[in-house]
Amino acid sequence: MILLDSERDAISARISEACPPEIQKVLTAAWAHDVATVKKLLDTPEAARGQDPLTGETPLHAAIRSCGPPSEDDDEADLAAARETVQELLLWGGIWNDVDDRNETPGCVAHRLGRTELYNLCVDAGVRAEMLFGVLEGYEELESDDEEEDEEDAHQEAGESEMVVVGEDGEEAPELINVPTNGAAEEASQGFVPPQDDAVDVNSEQYLRSKLTYSDGKLVDDEGNGVMMAWETDIMRQSVDALLPSKEPGKRILNIGFGMGIIDTMFAETKPAKHHIVEAHPGVLEHISSPDSKFGPSWEASAPEPGAYKIHQGKWQEVCVKLLQEGNVYDAIYFDTFGEDYSQLRMFFTELIPGLLDSNGIFGFFNGLGADRMICYDVYTKVSELHLADAGLDVEWKVIDVDMSRLAEEGQGEWEGVRRRYWTLDKYRLPICTFLG
Repeated sequence: MILLDSERDAISARISEACPPEIQKVLTAAWAHDVATVKKLLDTPEAARGQDPLTGETPLHAAIRSCGPPSEDDDEADLAAARETVQELLLWGGIWNDVDDRNETPGCVAHRLGRTELYNLCVDAGVRAEMLFGVLEGYEELESDDEEEDEEDAHQEAGESEMVVVGEDGEEAPELINVPTNGAAEEASQGFVPPQDDAVDVNSEQYLRSKLTYSDGKLVDDEGNGVMMAWETDIMRQSVDALLPSKEPGKRILNIGFGMGIIDTMFAETKPAKHHIVEAHPGVLEHISSPDSKFGPSWEASAPEPGAYKIHQGKWQEVCVKLLQEGNVYDAIYFDTFGEDYSQLRMFFTELIPGLLDSNGIFGFFNGLGADRMICYDVYTKVSELHLADAGLDVEWKVIDVDMSRLAEEGQGEWEGVRRRYWTLDKYRLPICTFLG
């Protein structure tokens, strides 16, 4: 039997009979937006993070889900209680990006239901957590060698930093109705296991050792991960328009990550005075040096002066330091690498952009941070904006429509032959970064 969304979101479908009593009490109190009882039950951060062993429902999921979609029957008092419940759970360490059995975070549920205010609370919690983790990274060796313990402590600190101790006693949580568990008691005893996908985390070293294949408008590694794809062409075109708004020739350009050469081909069409490309992958470098490449020796020889058009072979972390030492300055800088996390992008614009970018120059990057779900994209947009400001950069976000007609289904359309659908959103936020002031 196929359940409607309203039935799939019902309490009987989300809180199972197999749920341990202590978790069940918090879930049902959160579902009822019983703020007094929630405060009474939240005596440790773990209480705010409990999950139904079968559905993965957390108190945050429950408090948001029970609101349902907006309607004319909305009770303002109950919505206010829902907001207070969500805030209380977050203050006690409720995790903004825990997923349930449908691979939805609490924020995903709020977004699907159209509960914007609750969604924004989840986004703000994500921003606080990510900013805190960014600070703790610098102290990891001093704090602990156990990454899981560090992460748990960080979650707890994120909640306790704004925690208010309340002495009010609440009523006992309501008893949960019996619901069928389909003989899943043994599964429940193992605790909740989040849905698994076949995505493989690829770090820079693994990527640089991988074999790449150029075919059918895509560049993939030997695991089938999409390194760059032709559907990104419009984003690249609009990025060039943002970085070189006047399109006048004679600009100085630096691009980190050649990939399929989409954006470098567009940069070259503007007839720059200097065009430097940094690329580390041996397979890409081999592709660039092939006879039919637009960026081989003949391109370098066509430069206005020796060395002005150049492929710099190696990791950007090393090459860019040399460029900086040589006194190179650029009017436009673009950053689009693969197999690196956000910390590397942040290091680039914090440590290298101030020296490499002209005072009137423009910096941009491929903004695919968290693009497999809306809430992660929103969180990373705000986090990167804060970190860019710390680095002395202002950012303007240009919103671009993404044609999802061939991007909507895993393994179909543009994703055929690609292991993981790394883009799921119909809007792209293009960053245009300039120095403050």
